[in-house]
Amino acid sequence: MKLSVLGATGQTGAALVAQALQDGHEVTALVRNVSKMTIQHEKLKVVEANIFSADTLAEHFKGQDAVVSCLGFPYKMFASISGYTDSMTAIVSAMRQTGVNRMVTMTSWYTDTSSAQNASFFVRNLLVPLIKSVLTNMFEMEKYLEKECSDLNWTVVRPPGLQNTPVTGYFVPDEKGYPVTNTVSRADVSRFMLSTLNDNQWTKKIVAMCCK
Repeated sequence: MKLSVLGATGQTGAALVAQALQDGHEVTALVRNVSKMTIQHEKLKVVEANIFSADTLAEHFKGQDAVVSCLGFPYKMFASISGYTDSMTAIVSAMRQTGVNRMVTMTSWYTDTSSAQNASFFVRNLLVPLIKSVLTNMFEMEKYLEKECSDLNWTVVRPPGLQNTPVTGYFVPDEKGYPVTNTVSRADVSRFMLSTLNDNQWTKKIVAMCCK
């Protein structure tokens, strides 16, 4: 497949690009800073793009089979953030302009903070409040896709804590995104996200995943 990947210079994005190339996909990496892209491959094209501009993204979505977003934005302690919703509205607009129908993105466990009720004291009382600005905007992005993007085949993947550990395997514990374990390998997240591209089981759904 021909894939446009956003967030390709982040740790998860880089893992996904590497896995996609290994799987034989042609990848266009849309990045904010080309110099941060360390992967080189004959099937990899790296372009600098404004991730909040639908027109700019549309230039690079033409002729692509799918879009994969691994974009991440830092949390703010005393202010809201909007990077997830702002970038997703631009992505969706660009997809509609160019006729690209398939998209996979990632958020996190606990975007629905009620799912943290049975989590550990640390998660429930320290982690979730600390990154609440990120979780809130991720949740807003998920709701935007559910309510306003019925014309697109999207999938949202919710991983737990991301680690740079070797591939182990993955499974989907709960379609509603409730937690099972605390961490997952970025390589496993990448494999799962790419696997959903050809699996209609997860279109228009929000799914959690973790290591076996």
